[in-house]
Formats: sequence, C-alpha cells, structure tokens
Amino acid sequence: MTNRYLTGHLPLFSILLFSLSFSLYGQSFMTSFLEEHGIYGGMVDFFSENGIRLALLFVFMLAFFMLFSALKLIADTIFSLSMLFFSKDDEGGLWQKVRSGTWIYLGASGLSLVAVQEIFFIVAIFLAASLGYLLYVIYKIADALTVTGLIGFVSFHLLFWATFIFSTMFIVIRLYNSFIASLPL
Repeated sequence: MTNRYLTGHLPLFSILLFSLSFSLYGQSFMTSFLEEHGIYGGMVDFFSENGIRLALLFVFMLAFFMLFSALKLIADTIFSLSMLFFSKDDEGGLWQKVRSGTWIYLGASGLSLVAVQEIFFIVAIFLAASLGYLLYVIYKIADALTVTGLIGFVSFHLLFWATFIFSTMFIVIRLYNSFIASLPL
C-alpha cells in the first residue's frame, strides 16, 4: 500500500533545512561582523548575547525561507510551462513520476547542515542538488517526450534560469554601483 501524498511535505522540510543552514552561517557571519566593527558590544547592553543571536537567526531564517519558497514556486511554474509546451501528457502523469525527486533536495539539505561553517560548501551542495534533480527529472520524463521535446525542455529550463540569474545579478550590481556613486566621498 502506497500513499501518493507521502512525499508532499518533503519540499517544506528541504526549504526549512536549507534556510537553517544558510541562516546559521549568516548569523555567525553577522555576529563576527558586528563584533569586528564594535557594534556588538553596544547591542549587548540592551539584549543578551543569546537574544541577539536568536534574533539574527530568526531574521535570516525568515529571509531565506521566503527566498527558497519563491524559487520553488518559480521552479514549479517553469516545470508546468515546459510540460505544457513540450509534452503531450494531459493527465499529469509526468508530474507524479518526478515527485519522488524531492528526496534529492531533502538529503542535500540535511547534508548542508554538516557544512554550516563554509558558505562555499552550502552553495555547492544546493547547486549539486539542483543539478541532480534536473538530471533525475530528465531521466524520468525522457521516455514520454520526443527528442525535440526533450531538447526543448532542457533548453527552456537552462535559458530561463540563466536569464533569471544573470538579470538578477545585473540589477544587484547596478543598484550597488548607484548606491556607491551617491555616497558623498
């Protein structure tokens, strides 16, 4: 007896664990940054050290949870669009075939908690999980798509994510440059 909804909660747990990994690193980074610049000592006068660390962890956890939730929503939408454009599946059977791939993200998110002291390893684990999930999806749906449909599916995903990442980086760099240029130096 199997339950279709067994893996429905795994994306939430994956998002929570990845958020916790990035938040723990962010909290330790921000704490050392505040200590280095002499701000932390003044904050300890008003809050306890544990209170400051817990507040920083909460803020980072909330920010990363929102970021990963938004990325999950975008990824699901892009997957649905690519299935609409390149698949002849009207029943949603391909969606069911790839649902078990969420175990990849769950395992990677658990592994990211081990590497919480190095941001490079956390990012590398996240990117490896994303690539592994993409390969898993391609493997699962390859028999249901034509060769041109499979090429279109992969190209659609790669083009969208490359455009999304580079345009976001471009906007952030432009905002940073305009902020630096506006400083009265």
